Amino acid sequence: MQVASNARRLARFLRLPPVHLFSDYRLETVLVEAPHSALQPRNHSILCSSGVAGIGHGSHVPSTSAEAWRELRCQACSTTGTMMPKAFYSTISGAPTDAVKELYDKMLKSVVEQRTMPPNAWLWSLIENCSNLDDIKLLFDILQRLRVFRLSNLRIHENFNCNLCREITKTCVRVGAIDFGKKALWKHNVYGLSPSVGSAHHLLLYAKQHNDAKLMSETMTLLKRNDMPLQPGTADIVFSICYNTDNWELMSKYSKRFVKAGVKLRRTSFDIWMHFAAKRGDVDSLWKIEKLRSESMKQHSVASAFSCAKGYLLEQKPENAAEVIQILNQTLSDTKRPTIVVELQKLVSEWPLEVIKHQKEENRKALVVALQNDIPAMVSSLLTLGLEANVNMEDLTKKEASLC
Repeated sequence: MQVASNARRLARFLRLPPVHLFSDYRLETVLVEAPHSALQPRNHSILCSSGVAGIGHGSHVPSTSAEAWRELRCQACSTTGTMMPKAFYSTISGAPTDAVKELYDKMLKSVVEQRTMPPNAWLWSLIENCSNLDDIKLLFDILQRLRVFRLSNLRIHENFNCNLCREITKTCVRVGAIDFGKKALWKHNVYGLSPSVGSAHHLLLYAKQHNDAKLMSETMTLLKRNDMPLQPGTADIVFSICYNTDNWELMSKYSKRFVKAGVKLRRTSFDIWMHFAAKRGDVDSLWKIEKLRSESMKQHSVASAFSCAKGYLLEQKPENAAEVIQILNQTLSDTKRPTIVVELQKLVSEWPLEVIKHQKEENRKALVVALQNDIPAMVSSLLTLGLEANVNMEDLTKKEASLC
């Protein structure tokens, strides 16, 4: 009897209507995954507004962002029987601007009711009009819906092009929605975005503007995890941030990464790198950088030449320092030669303070004595070589003595 009863129950279950995960007549959506989940296997389950038994929404189709939010919340709760992820709750909230909300509603109506892709101009206009965090939330919500529509209705599996991703990242930076900007750098994302190094540069430039070494490190980590190749422009920005935040450890870390990746560094990157090494008095690193620079470019820039001159002064070789500056003077045009006098004055009045400050306390006195002797000797050698070096030497002894 028990066997027969179980058989009848199984038969009734098999006669139930099938559950359709895709519907051509109802709103489809994807739960927003947390940013870190891109490192894990993705769940592409599609939730339909009435394709799942028990939802009970009939044929109602949401036509505004508020209705869409309420229905999506009911769908997710009734389908899964659990609370939605925190990331999904934050998709639509707050008070978006009227222009963005109007465009969002028009695009939502196009996808849901008319079952057609909205004009590209609407999306670009929405991006342009974003001015706060809630606008960005609506932007990313509609991007997710458009991706689902392209995939399920138009059978378009490709992501949006990288130009759109760059513009969206730029907008996130402009608004200050940095976390959303970082989401755009994941190559596996629910928004259909195609990340690129150009997109990452917007975040790095924001980090440079705010001297934010932490954001720079996070962005560089995203570049590595998502297999985006480094570019010379990336090194320019990263080196500038490391220098401005006086973080030699980060400079050493990322310079090795750029060199290992085979990035052809620009002259500006070498200038910052060598100037930083000379500022810290790290002679060994300075000559290693100079060797790399000389392999890719023959002539010195003003910055790299004076960095080498400082390296020779740290080695107590003032004649060699003067020779480097003299060779630079011969290669520069007449319009750029006045910069030599400017840099010479900085070498005398500013650099000694910087380099002494970065030395161990027990080594400072010996360095002060050496610089007090070698810098005047270098200036005298320049005069002997025929280079007019009209610099003020008065501050040399006063400022250095205060740091002994």
